[in-house]
Amino acid sequence: MRIVIVGGVAGGMSAAARARRLAEDAEIVVLERADYVSFANCGLPYHVSDEITRRSALLLQTPESLRASLDLDVRTGHEVVAIDRDARTVTARRTTAAGVDEITLPYDALVLAPGAATVRPPIPGLDLPQVHTLRTVPDADGLRAVVGEGARRAVVLGAGFIGIETAEALRVRGLDVDLVDLAPHVLPPLDSELASLLDAELRDHGIRTHVGVAAEAVTALESHDSDENDGSYAGDSADGAVEVRLSDGTTLTADVVVLSVGVRPDSHLAAAAGLELGPQGAIVVDARQRTSDPHIWAVGDAVAVRHGVTGTVGPIPLAGPANRQGRRAADAILGALTPAQEARGVLGTAVVRVFGLTAAMTGASRRTLEQAHIEHHVVHVHPGDHAGYFPGAEQMHLTITFAPDGRLLGAQAVGRAGVDKRIDVLATALAAGMTVDDVAELELAYAPPYGSAKDAVNMAGFVAQNVLAGTLRLWYPEDLEKVMAEALVLDVRSAGEFASGHLPGALNVPHTQLRARLDEVRDAAAGRPVRVHCASGFRSYLAHRILDQAGVDSANLSGGMLTLRAALPDLELVTD
Repeated sequence: MRIVIVGGVAGGMSAAARARRLAEDAEIVVLERADYVSFANCGLPYHVSDEITRRSALLLQTPESLRASLDLDVRTGHEVVAIDRDARTVTARRTTAAGVDEITLPYDALVLAPGAATVRPPIPGLDLPQVHTLRTVPDADGLRAVVGEGARRAVVLGAGFIGIETAEALRVRGLDVDLVDLAPHVLPPLDSELASLLDAELRDHGIRTHVGVAAEAVTALESHDSDENDGSYAGDSADGAVEVRLSDGTTLTADVVVLSVGVRPDSHLAAAAGLELGPQGAIVVDARQRTSDPHIWAVGDAVAVRHGVTGTVGPIPLAGPANRQGRRAADAILGALTPAQEARGVLGTAVVRVFGLTAAMTGASRRTLEQAHIEHHVVHVHPGDHAGYFPGAEQMHLTITFAPDGRLLGAQAVGRAGVDKRIDVLATALAAGMTVDDVAELELAYAPPYGSAKDAVNMAGFVAQNVLAGTLRLWYPEDLEKVMAEALVLDVRSAGEFASGHLPGALNVPHTQLRARLDEVRDAAAGRPVRVHCASGFRSYLAHRILDQAGVDSANLSGGMLTLRAALPDLELVTD
């Protein structure tokens, strides 16, 4: 049997390696258009920052090492330009010093792993040499060279995962960095109240963020000898600079621009072959990774997957799913795939470092659920990453979404420690179809340096249980205007906390005094509902329970003032 694989890296090389382990007698040919068939593309920003100093560390395998260890026929510099489904052949083109060669290879099974291509919006000037991308080893080489040659100013277009990592890498290398995104906040997959924490961290480290605006043009400048670019940079003249004009009228001067506004499935080869494509041009595959042609499989960033929570179908370009898809395709081709190993929904679990913060997510965010019209609840908690009495505890900001029947739907978290661990636990719970009752009962490892007896995951489950049981009614930052107009805001923090900044018109009754001052609260409410808050939501929960059992219509602010200030960073408070 001859298995031909188009494309390497995560999906393609996983398919090739797995196929060899299952079939020593198979002929396995990998055709890769680039010069590198197996490299750590997720490590590229960290090579630009010089945290990964050795370029060779990114090159996981070479054609020679793959031939020696797995007897794979890996041919780099070979771009597949056509698939003949009737003849079961692929045609590949290779450019050499002597000219262009074409070869035609027959296949018994074909695996497509073409990956994704950088989205290039119709912005004038993106073809200028100062504009770079960061998806391949040569891309990283180019950025490192620009930095090494003295670039001092950078504009990164796109504040998603790669954009943020690239902005951080360039800032670490000492460049003046502006980060631009059309979305209303950085890291668009994250809900706004958590994304604002990342925005503050970026700004604290000297990166200027521009959100809700688009780049309209990139223009070459002959020289730059003043700071007449709205203050974005003030320095000596610099030949070869460009100017980036934004839709709000801002102009940014840069020595290097990095385009990172997203990727699209590189499915043109599949389309030309007449394979079925789905949303956003992704290749449609079944649960065994097989395309609409029974002899062709597809894996990686170019394929359409089903979201494990919303059921929507489209591309989710992540390395973990791509690796598993490659393995699954090889198993299917060689008859080793069991029903239990067929594709499941993808949860989109992801994590990113933003200087001292970590942000992570799994499943469906609140915005995603709203867009899918899926009924849900949301709770916010702010626990420590380990026991508060043990030195070094750091606060986390954890959000979970769940269905009215208790099924966990998603989770997001931001913090300086312990975030990845909690999201991994919740991703596992999601994959297992657990409810918030199950989450509350999870038995997690505990010792003071590592966690708490009531872990952050358990705490989120407890709060969710209270919501479903009706012992906790919540209000949210988006309700603030209505709350201020129609309810009494009861601030149950200490007098000192209240004086440091409070909502206009709020009544301050520390939660420890509430029982003795219930009549005062009733009088102040004058028949209106009472909306309670504290710093993080716990003291106000205690107050809410007192009020509820006293017959007072009350609700508690989810996540307290921490969530409110994060969701509404421009909110003006009254100070005494």
